[in-house]
Amino acid sequence: MKAVMYGAGNIGRGFVGALMSQAGYQVTFVDVDRELVGRLNAAGAYTLRVIESEGHRDTLITNVNAIDGQDGEAVARAVAECDLMATAVGARILPFIAPNIARGLKMRFAQGRPEMNIIICENLMDADRVLEGLIKKELTGEEVERFDRSVGLVEASIGRMVPIQTEEMRQGNPLRVCVEGYGFLPVDRDAFKGSIPEMSGLVPYSPFEYYLRRKLWLHNMGHACCAYMGMYAGKTYIYEAAAETDILLLTRAAMLESVAALAETYKVPVRNLINHMDDLLYRFTNRALGDTCARVGGDIRRKMAPEDRLIGAARLCIKTGIPPVHIALGAAAAVRQFLIEEGTAQDSAAAMDALKALSDLRPDDALTGLILKFYDLIRKGAPLSEIRLFAREEKHRLVGPVV
Repeated sequence: MKAVMYGAGNIGRGFVGALMSQAGYQVTFVDVDRELVGRLNAAGAYTLRVIESEGHRDTLITNVNAIDGQDGEAVARAVAECDLMATAVGARILPFIAPNIARGLKMRFAQGRPEMNIIICENLMDADRVLEGLIKKELTGEEVERFDRSVGLVEASIGRMVPIQTEEMRQGNPLRVCVEGYGFLPVDRDAFKGSIPEMSGLVPYSPFEYYLRRKLWLHNMGHACCAYMGMYAGKTYIYEAAAETDILLLTRAAMLESVAALAETYKVPVRNLINHMDDLLYRFTNRALGDTCARVGGDIRRKMAPEDRLIGAARLCIKTGIPPVHIALGAAAAVRQFLIEEGTAQDSAAAMDALKALSDLRPDDALTGLILKFYDLIRKGAPLSEIRLFAREEKHRLVGPVV
């Protein structure tokens, strides 16, 4: 069996390509890093190191080779001949790889080969539709019909956290990839054409929107809350923030709000979501990852967008009748950090302007008022213990009497 892994970076080598190899595929990586391509071809293997606070364990990933992404003919041949394919190149790179994929599909159609599935591992909503549009622009009408019949574009939810690979992690081995232990790959069951490949860790699920939203509005949201509150508390690393009692309690409370909203919306067992939440909070404490609050909290414009991790999760809560008190606190901490990075003075008017620009929130929006309440506490430098007590009182007020 042959597989093509388009992208030999952290997710390509550190997760999906490794799953393919361990499932028995001969894996061909495609990458524009010629030095990396040469090293993979010379070694025919690389080390996957799972790192945890207590230590690490190494696995040799074998049966691999690589192709220079600039060699369109070689890439097309690999696509034409493979049994399974995946992409992990970054959303902005998809337009550049689509012509090579289309070229390979043209060869594949001409050779009369069977169905093929492309697992799309990109941090992009509706990634399947985006890639479909890019590929179809390169195909004829007849080829588009063949594409619709025989090519599955399968979205995936990437939950494995892979740190920036430092020289210390490589320890003189440039092919080594260090990752956390989480190894599940949820994918869209309904998108496959033909049989679903047998791979350890592959989790086919329908409706897949649930996993996409769970990743964004539980995992990413909790991670962001932890990061922004960590920065407020002067923490450098995520594991330091996650170990601080007040930050842990506030982050968990925000995640519980999302748990309740997701369970109500997608009719899934609450216990499954709570188990996932607690596992995430444990994974956040992995000091070996060396993940910083600044990295996790970076790109605030994207992370405070109307449908992204903080505001999107808060709006889902409101839609399901759950007051997003602690998520609003996370958003307030994000606004504080945004104003710092923009060099803007900390005041309520600037915070309101930021919420309007970043999140399309109006002054009369209930969520706006909730965020600004917490922002005012943060602006005044209130300790997290005081903020936590205020959040508890606000939650009690908004929930009202409970039978």
